[in-house]
Amino acid sequence: MAVGLLLIRLVVGLTVASHGVQKLTRRFGGHGVTGTGEAFEQMGFRPGRRFAVLAGLAELGGGLLLAMGLLTPLGVAGIVGMMLAAICCVHLRHGFFAESGGFEYPLVLAVSAAAVALSGPGRYSIDHALGWSLSGWRWFVAAVGAGMIAAGLAGLSRLTRRETHQRAGQHLGERIAA
Repeated sequence: MAVGLLLIRLVVGLTVASHGVQKLTRRFGGHGVTGTGEAFEQMGFRPGRRFAVLAGLAELGGGLLLAMGLLTPLGVAGIVGMMLAAICCVHLRHGFFAESGGFEYPLVLAVSAAAVALSGPGRYSIDHALGWSLSGWRWFVAAVGAGMIAAGLAGLSRLTRRETHQRAGQHLGERIAA
């Protein structure tokens, strides 16, 4: 069981961390903060660069924490938050399957990370080496809840900014028409 948890932590954690590196740099085929920021702007996240940095740090930090099994619920919260935001703001409208841009892939990452918060990171983790018991229902609920709150705040920020920009555009249009 300990080796299975290690494999899940390493694969999920390093996969998510590599996506964070893509957002922050041009490594692994990424677009860096500038390119990612522009994409975030197009999705309604403003300022895009700030959201790109936050998203990149959440993925990089959350992924590395999960992979190491260090402060595991915190890493899980970062991953769950990012994956829920991606699902709600990008993938949901494309359906389930990844080949059509659906939410299948981020769902698997989020649920896999959340399962580690429930079961614990296992014997081969820094949390275990330090004697920390950060697993079970309370840690699961705390990690998933924190991730949900973070995703909700990101989505709310996007909607609020979009509405503000739309209203500003309407007021400008009214002034031009007058």
